[in-house]
Amino acid sequence: MSLMFNPPHPGEVLKEDVIPSLGLTQAQAADQLGVSRSAFTRVLNGHAAISPELAVRLGEWLGTSAEVWANSQTQYDLWKAKKALKANRIRVVRYRSAVGGKERKAAKAASGQGRKREQHEPEHDCAVA
Repeated sequence: MSLMFNPPHPGEVLKEDVIPSLGLTQAQAADQLGVSRSAFTRVLNGHAAISPELAVRLGEWLGTSAEVWANSQTQYDLWKAKKALKANRIRVVRYRSAVGGKERKAAKAASGQGRKREQHEPEHDCAVA
């Protein structure tokens, strides 16, 4: 999944595009989805995330998959997290093994992982018919 630049909150997509195209009010949409109006309004205004349960409900309601809504929320969340890291100038150091190159080779050799296995001749002949 590639990240979009400044993706919209999925609630914004619902509020600006989906609900108006269906000719519904926000209250009617919440009722049809079986969720409280206040919780749905928080999602529509970008103050709450689309939960996995709501993603399933949206998928059923709109004839899409739950993954569309869950992935949209994940993409938005990842974008926000990356933006926050940059804004706070937090530097993440890439993980490197505590064992260096020479030590790693020595450990492999000692454990036998670094050697090729010897091939042995079968102890007795097997006749192939």
